[in-house]
Amino acid sequence: MLNSLHQRTLPMPVILLTDPIDPTEARRLEAVAQVRLLGAEGVGPLAEEMSMADIVIVRRKIPAEDVVGANRLRALIRHGVGLDFIPVETASANGIAVTNTPGTNEQSVAEQVFGMVLGLRRDILRNDTQVRAGAWDGCRARALDRRDLHGATLGLIGFGSIGRAVARIAHFGFGMTVVATKRSQSDGPEWVRLCPLDDVLSTADILVLACPLTPETRSLISREALAKMQPDSILVNIARGPVVDEAALADALRDGVIGGACLDVFTTQPLPPESPLRSAPNTVLSPHVAGVTADSMRRMSQVAVDDALRILSAEQPRHLCNAQAWPEIAKRWATYAT
Repeated sequence: MLNSLHQRTLPMPVILLTDPIDPTEARRLEAVAQVRLLGAEGVGPLAEEMSMADIVIVRRKIPAEDVVGANRLRALIRHGVGLDFIPVETASANGIAVTNTPGTNEQSVAEQVFGMVLGLRRDILRNDTQVRAGAWDGCRARALDRRDLHGATLGLIGFGSIGRAVARIAHFGFGMTVVATKRSQSDGPEWVRLCPLDDVLSTADILVLACPLTPETRSLISREALAKMQPDSILVNIARGPVVDEAALADALRDGVIGGACLDVFTTQPLPPESPLRSAPNTVLSPHVAGVTADSMRRMSQVAVDDALRILSAEQPRHLCNAQAWPEIAKRWATYAT
């Protein structure tokens, strides 16, 4: 059971969950802390709850002003990998640790990539709809235009843990050639060719975005970038929505500049009714669930809870993301011991 407000008289630390985590891991927290779930009965709005919390486990965007006003807060633990939900600079300036859960969802994301690509490239979704409608012969006639993944080229923009998982499945599972671009052109396996961005854009049959959202990657897939892609290529975005100029992508899909798109993330989420991507041809749209399975949730929760327990013991967390701020973080934590 989540702790109710009247139980706050107990001398226990408070851990706020912005969203549910794995139940088994939540029970580990409940043994040592008052665990409060945002949106549960008797739980207040985010800013109010953060002002009373020692740790927040994060699965949604945290406003910087709420961090500044959280005088008890020791850490923001990202239940996931990307840190764009967390104002890291503000947390660091206020002596608050920021952690994440690396290596916990890359397999789930990578599997989703190929599920979406096969659904589009092999017409699986449309075939299902049309077979149910009785259009058997039309489906079989279209199959003659479909292509195997074997022998095709998969391009990656970003070659971190998720990019590497996608690359392994592409190369060893489907026999694809893999090309990639990353900030450092070193440390790639021999079966991946690391090359400049323009080469990846122009050679990829399947282009997968697996890069973090930074000032350099925002709108990286612009109208000009799309024009460099092959006319039958498929763009897959499992990074962040703003990496893609969505208006330019919708135009490119309608005009046949590229062959299709598989999108799990969007600039505005949920995807607005007026988004041109809703009516763009040859698209598979997914509601930001590539990294969400029962298995990945369990892994993310376990890593997050492990670090939460370390933090409650005043130990440096294993997955500290703002290590440069550790002296200020340690100083802030020391005040809790007095």
